[in-house]
Amino acid sequence: MKFEKKSLKFLEKYLNTSSPTGYEHKGQEIWMDYIRPYVDKIEVDHYGTCYGIVNPDAEFKVVIEAHADEISWYVNYITDDGLIYVIRNGGSDQTIAPSKVVHIHGEKGIVKGVFGWPAIHTRTNQNEPTPKIENIFIDCGAISKKEVEEMGIYVGCMITYPDEFFEMNDRYFVCRALDNRIGGFMIAEVARLLKENKKTIPFGLYITNSVQEEVGLYGADMIADTIKPNIAIVTDVTHDTSTPMIEKKKEGDQKCGDGPVVFFAPSIHHTIRELIIDTAKSKKIPFQRAAASRATGTDTDAFAHSNGGVPSALISLPLRYMHTTVEMVSKEDVGNVIQLIYETLLKIKPEMKLKYH
Repeated sequence: MKFEKKSLKFLEKYLNTSSPTGYEHKGQEIWMDYIRPYVDKIEVDHYGTCYGIVNPDAEFKVVIEAHADEISWYVNYITDDGLIYVIRNGGSDQTIAPSKVVHIHGEKGIVKGVFGWPAIHTRTNQNEPTPKIENIFIDCGAISKKEVEEMGIYVGCMITYPDEFFEMNDRYFVCRALDNRIGGFMIAEVARLLKENKKTIPFGLYITNSVQEEVGLYGADMIADTIKPNIAIVTDVTHDTSTPMIEKKKEGDQKCGDGPVVFFAPSIHHTIRELIIDTAKSKKIPFQRAAASRATGTDTDAFAHSNGGVPSALISLPLRYMHTTVEMVSKEDVGNVIQLIYETLLKIKPEMKLKYH
């Protein structure tokens, strides 16, 4: 699948805009502006989950969903000499923090800072220190707590990484927060293809970009109760396990470039999963399989367990270096996830049998 110039322009702008958990609104505004021509109606709930609707009056409802938030840090403590200690907002990785530039979202705007770390020369003849929440700190150039606060930085301010989008070797998209704004991009592209290809669907389609996944699937949990869908197809990222130091016997065998990953798990509905697999086979879309014990850890679980049980399935995108600032996905895989969701939607009928038998 070749990406349109307007699609890539949207993707770059969307990824480069900070959208940390609880503060997703700037990214959501960009996302809504992009999908507006392709849907009949747009709604936003109280916490910022956005969804575009095609055929809003239809009784049978299908959701395609991704999550919009990215991991970040909170200012937790400011020392008397102006250093800042943090706590996580989502699954932020403390081991990558030392020497990273950060944006502190203060009351007067963004303030630049750095995660400091003792120089290698000063660490000789001692046990090598390991970055931990307790010992990583941000230096914003202040020499006192008062000066930090005069910059507009207080406990509770959000901290994000500024690393921006680029393409690598014409094969990968690279950026922080591909987990999972790349999902928001993919479902938006599905909406675009349906509109531009003049496809008519016999149900209401809810293109949903949820908030607060990184802290507990909360946005999906709320919006599932609002929409009350009959079917949910969720897209998120999963681990490319082909890189060093990952145990395939534990994490499975998935690889960037080998296609979308279709999951098997208790929350995955057999009929929807098999429809996805049959679609991939009939349309010659490459795909991989993965299994999850107990829970998928994605918004799929929230949808599946809502409203007395919603038939749900998960199509994941293989990703390298999750929860770092250099997350990588295959451009080919991104196109194939879009195509798989699109083609699957064209096969869904409101009268299809969903109950196990």
